Amino acid sequence: MSTPSPQLLVAAAQQTLGMGKRKGPSRAICLHLAGEVLAVARGLKPAVLYDYNCAGALALQSYLEELQRLGLLSPGLHILEIGEDCLIVSPKHACQHLQQVLHGTVALVDVSSSQPYPSLCSLDQLQDLKVFVAEITMHLQELQRDLSLGVCPSRLHSSDWNLCTVFGLLLGYPVSYTFHLNQGSDNCLALTPLRVFTAHTSWLPGQPPVLLYSFSVPENLFPNLRHILNAWEKDLRTRFRTQDDFADLCITSEIVTVPAVAL
Repeated sequence: MSTPSPQLLVAAAQQTLGMGKRKGPSRAICLHLAGEVLAVARGLKPAVLYDYNCAGALALQSYLEELQRLGLLSPGLHILEIGEDCLIVSPKHACQHLQQVLHGTVALVDVSSSQPYPSLCSLDQLQDLKVFVAEITMHLQELQRDLSLGVCPSRLHSSDWNLCTVFGLLLGYPVSYTFHLNQGSDNCLALTPLRVFTAHTSWLPGQPPVLLYSFSVPENLFPNLRHILNAWEKDLRTRFRTQDDFADLCITSEIVTVPAVAL
């Protein structure tokens, strides 16, 4: 499929995602969002979390329909409402990733504030989360049977969910943080050296690269997580070779230490 001009991509976002009399997202955000959505459609990431303004599911539905009309997307994406947030999801690729979660090939790191330092944990130790992942997987499997209906949003009940963990899993991170909700949202990552991974790719000529992934792992756990991270990178590079919209995949990491980490 041909790529619409940047002007058309910007107009599509600003006309559908603007809030009342307010202008829609900036030109840079519009182009980056279109790149992220295309990356979801091409299987380079299972979902993107929309957090640029307060545009809701119906506005995002109009946005995806406009991108389809412009020829950027084929039908197949879905808008998933969880709590107050909306994700643009590829049900097929999100299901694939969540199946890996259920099979234990995605790592979970407990960063509860009651702990002196982060520690690895398994999905079997977090039965509630395991139930949530199975529920989301079943929901997405049902959606795959109804993609002929076009773009339509759906909502999942989430009052008992750790959304930090759920979003990390849905966004395709090979390592996701979790913590005990009864201890609040504080965590034990303050002043902990973190290895931050980013994956960028070029798309539109003359425009900044599209950020595909950005996540971190505690540096002290990196040796234990290396095999999972290597498998994630290998899989991403394999998926990347199956498409020709993006070029120059670049995966980097750096170690940072900050006084506080918001999850």
